[in-house]
Amino acid sequence: MVSEQARKQGALLVVAAIKGETDPRIKRSSGTVRWFSLGEFSRMFEFFKETGVKKVIMAGQISPYRLFSREVRDNRQIQELLASIKDRKANSIFSGIARKLSEQSLELIDSTTFVKDHLPQKGVLTKRGPSAVEKEDIEFGIDLAHKIADLDIGLSVGVKQKAILAIEALEGTDNLIRRAGALARSGAIIAKVGRPNQDMRFDIPVIGLVTVKTLAQAKASCLAIEAGKTLFLDLQQSLALADRNNISIVAV
Repeated sequence: MVSEQARKQGALLVVAAIKGETDPRIKRSSGTVRWFSLGEFSRMFEFFKETGVKKVIMAGQISPYRLFSREVRDNRQIQELLASIKDRKANSIFSGIARKLSEQSLELIDSTTFVKDHLPQKGVLTKRGPSAVEKEDIEFGIDLAHKIADLDIGLSVGVKQKAILAIEALEGTDNLIRRAGALARSGAIIAKVGRPNQDMRFDIPVIGLVTVKTLAQAKASCLAIEAGKTLFLDLQQSLALADRNNISIVAV
């Protein structure tokens, strides 16, 4: 999506794609694409210099489980990066990468630069708005999510009737939804926010069609996201699926 929107806006893209993570469809909408294993960390910088890149944007994700993989453990450059930061929280790791890019005269820019239209503003996005009881849980959940986001634990929580069902950590939002759904049986409320001082260059909140499918499977009743900070992929398809499953999605 980022590459397609960038091309429409006249940007010339050079893509460093990560094997096992980047969607192969990236080749359809980008000019130069080169594939790298996660262990080829330093070669990405060389690739950018070879192709004349000055500005870099992060899009997509790398599975957090790979943090403990052999390719990370055995890579000297990655281990040096990890040793240079105070902890292995997401924000610390991405800040370290941004610093490495800067050392190579590469500027990391806002990851939403080409997709501002996919950041919902305040309001109810689905046909059904939250009930009075759901609104109370949303307020409770959003406040709690902000607190764990401030600690850089995660960005999402699951609640029901002001009981805390699940808090997101390294496992990601979809697994959080599954855990909350298993405990609630039905009617879980999921709240997802950005950090209080969210750096829009990396690790911004993202939801999409897979998120809504997971909500439906977990029999969740409502998803609340932070307006202006949450990237919503496959918006129309996602909202149509939410409507079919009577799920309320609201940006607050």
